Amino acid sequence: MPTSETLTYAPCGATRPGDDVWSTGIPGYRRHERTVVIGHGDGDWHAASDALLRWGVKRRSGFSVTPLAGAGPRVTEGARYTITAAWGPLAVHEPVRVVAVVDTPDTRGFAYGTLPGHPVSGEEAFIVRKAPDGRVTLTLRSLTAPAPTGMWRLLFPLLLIAQRVYRRRYQRALKTTDRPGPAGEPR
Repeated sequence: MPTSETLTYAPCGATRPGDDVWSTGIPGYRRHERTVVIGHGDGDWHAASDALLRWGVKRRSGFSVTPLAGAGPRVTEGARYTITAAWGPLAVHEPVRVVAVVDTPDTRGFAYGTLPGHPVSGEEAFIVRKAPDGRVTLTLRSLTAPAPTGMWRLLFPLLLIAQRVYRRRYQRALKTTDRPGPAGEPR
């Protein structure tokens, strides 16, 4: 796992995307975890987990994701990206580094940590799991605190509101149960 050398928080990997149960946090950081059902069966599992590992959860929620310094379109541990949220002429750039990637037969996910210049400090994880009964779930985990310096510290209460809005979008971004099945039939 990468070191926390340039991250705005420590310890690196605190959202533990490879763990089924998450019981840790960082003192002073807001802890959030939510799991929602996003589909059922192998087709939904492959579609959701493949999209997740290509930043689909962020892109389908209204962000653009720009790989930096040789990073590719697929999440890669240690790679840096700029995530951008834009509203009309206003754009907020969020520098991040992927701190963990999980890719097993029934769990795929990743966590990224904030770098200097990010509006908040902390870590966010997105995990897609396939349960033995076929359910496909998305788990969101985050640890959030005000950015250590800069104007964003003053705007932290507004950023928490935006974070709640985006969490709702994340919950729908990879959902396959509302999409038509074969021949337009509901799933």
